[in-house]
Amino acid sequence: MSLTLAIVGRPNVGKSTLFNRLVGKRLALVDDQPGVTRDLREGQGRLGDLRFTVIDTAGLEDATDDSLQGRMRRLTERAVDMADVCLFMIDARVGVTPTDEMFAEILRKRSKHVILAANKAEGNAADAGVLEAYNLGLGEPVRLSGEHGEGMTDLYSQLMPLADAAEEQAVEDAPETDIELDEDGEGETPLITAAKPLQVAVVGRPNAGKSTLINKIIGEDRLLTGPEAGITRDAISLRVDWTDPDGDSTPMRIFDTAGMRKKAKVQEKLEKLSVSDGLRAVKFAEVVVVLLDAAIPFEQQDLRIADLAEREGRAVVVAINKWDIEEDKQEKLRDLKESFERLLPQLRGAPLITVSAKTGRGLERLRAAILRAHDIWNRRVPTAALNRWLTAMLEQHPPPAPQGRRIKLRYMTQAKTRPPGFVVMCSHPDKMPASYTRYLVNGLREDFDMPGTPIRLTLRGQGDKNPYKGRRKKNAGALAKHLKGRA
Repeated sequence: MSLTLAIVGRPNVGKSTLFNRLVGKRLALVDDQPGVTRDLREGQGRLGDLRFTVIDTAGLEDATDDSLQGRMRRLTERAVDMADVCLFMIDARVGVTPTDEMFAEILRKRSKHVILAANKAEGNAADAGVLEAYNLGLGEPVRLSGEHGEGMTDLYSQLMPLADAAEEQAVEDAPETDIELDEDGEGETPLITAAKPLQVAVVGRPNAGKSTLINKIIGEDRLLTGPEAGITRDAISLRVDWTDPDGDSTPMRIFDTAGMRKKAKVQEKLEKLSVSDGLRAVKFAEVVVVLLDAAIPFEQQDLRIADLAEREGRAVVVAINKWDIEEDKQEKLRDLKESFERLLPQLRGAPLITVSAKTGRGLERLRAAILRAHDIWNRRVPTAALNRWLTAMLEQHPPPAPQGRRIKLRYMTQAKTRPPGFVVMCSHPDKMPASYTRYLVNGLREDFDMPGTPIRLTLRGQGDKNPYKGRRKKNAGALAKHLKGRA
């Protein structure tokens, strides 16, 4: 579900009524008086076989100050920026108003795709308004009735090609993950090229300095920054050829994301959309840079963000920002490393880099850490080396014997990369304790130089190994039947 549709228009043109119809529930309040909707409401829309995210917005009003109407307008404009498609609604019974004309001009400049909809178009009384809609210069209006469900087929035909294009773009932007390998651990490594750049997401809490860091990397002030927390609202991707001092250049697409706060603190609908946009950026990344504030590192939300990246199977680099204002750097760094090992054992060995987004210090180390994390994420281990390693690990620490039956680990191979995934063929995989699996994963990290990257280890049984299982019971039954016949 990659398409996002924002419904915009003046107050009381029927946006919430159409929103409720598309999501199939009465999620949004509907009333005859204008201005009922004041914030953004997001739902999962459905139209035929189309699935998409739909956003209900506050009515656009001619106000740009800090009044309630002005704040509502800014909220709606932000939804326009975030959406793939805007459905601009007018009231066909009222016709085109000067406010409609003003906002049509805004949408032409701000939105990638605009569908014009003339709502309340049931009956002959709306014919004049539908004809007037052509004057807005947004193409042929779709004649709708959100209340009665008329015109949904026409809306579907307009959305379908845009949904297909959004799906193709999502497939193109999505990184290749879980690449299958053959028995020898061989497979084609995707190369970093201008057509397929290395995709990096910078995530963290509000005001950690994400936008400032990216501005410093690309060498210009492309992203809005400031002392206030939460300036960045939606995930923005920028292309850059990041060059090292030796002149080696690496094409990258860097995602700047909105700050992610604790769920209980995320009250505004806009911020909820921003956080979900940041989570999507993690899924589209190959390497995730978790940016922390040196003054308040490793808060609960930082740990959740890093854990999310690991669960999504992405390579992780932890960067500590605002290092230029730290006084006792050596002691602070020692404490940070200790906290990192203790609080994020699942990312054991991941690089911990100190940077200053303001001065640019540490950026070369960050670039090198990103490239190394990407290389480890693509690591391949030959099957022969894995099985020699497994034999040594079993001799050093044999697996447990639950209920007196020892678990036998027979064979191991690497099945996937991005992230590295291994399969162990064994008896009784369901009885293997998690502690022994961790022992194997930690051994893989240390012995095959794979620090920090997520490692997937799957235990797989080999079917029924005892050909005589069940035969004794069958023979006993046959003997009983024979003795009964003789009697």
